[in-house]
Amino acid sequence: MLSRLLCVSAQNFSYPALFAANALKGSGHLGAGLIQASRCLHTSSQTLAPVPPLPETGGKVRLGFVPEELFQFLYPKTGVTGPYMLGTGLLIYLLSKEIYIINHETIAGLSLLSVIVYGVKKYGKDVAAFADRLNEEKLAAAHLAKDTAITDVTEAIEEEKLEQWRTEGNSVQFDAKRNNVIMLLETNYRERLHMVTNEVKRRLDYQIALQALHSRLEKEHMVNWVEKSVVSSISPQQSLP
Repeated sequence: MLSRLLCVSAQNFSYPALFAANALKGSGHLGAGLIQASRCLHTSSQTLAPVPPLPETGGKVRLGFVPEELFQFLYPKTGVTGPYMLGTGLLIYLLSKEIYIINHETIAGLSLLSVIVYGVKKYGKDVAAFADRLNEEKLAAAHLAKDTAITDVTEAIEEEKLEQWRTEGNSVQFDAKRNNVIMLLETNYRERLHMVTNEVKRRLDYQIALQALHSRLEKEHMVNWVEKSVVSSISPQQSLP
């Protein structure tokens, strides 16, 4: 809790706060909260370094609002009663020098503080449980959204891998189609070649048949001419016995 308050309040300070935080960081008696706060104030390249995560619950406090780290920080220098004497002396100094004057606003502030303390003691656990439930619901919704996004991305990756596999198979498909086209061209070529062969054979057969017909007609004509010539050369006297 102290680290969060210091991180928020650090945004309203300038370089003196930065120097103070660096000085506190060098002390070996500080807790994790002050170190975290000093890292929030640090502006060098170390801000990119990993920092310890913030605690889920607040740290130990005394008197309801004084952090335990302050007591641990003052113990080696002032002893056990040092922090209490420091607070008491500071309060007496403020009152004796009239830096802080007790008036009706002080009474109103103490009354308001009492109401706040009573509300925290009585309803703090219920409010904390309600806040934790809301936080858990938000975390559950965030995890659900994350899981849904991861599932969608995983499915998209699987679909992309499937499409890549199909794309790799296109080369085999293209080779098969190319071979089919080559076979179709070869079939058409052989069909046309067979058609040309048949046409040439048919024409050659026609020429052979035509020549045979001419030869037969010539022979028949020659036979008829010889018979006619022989018949015409025989006189009627030679034909009688």
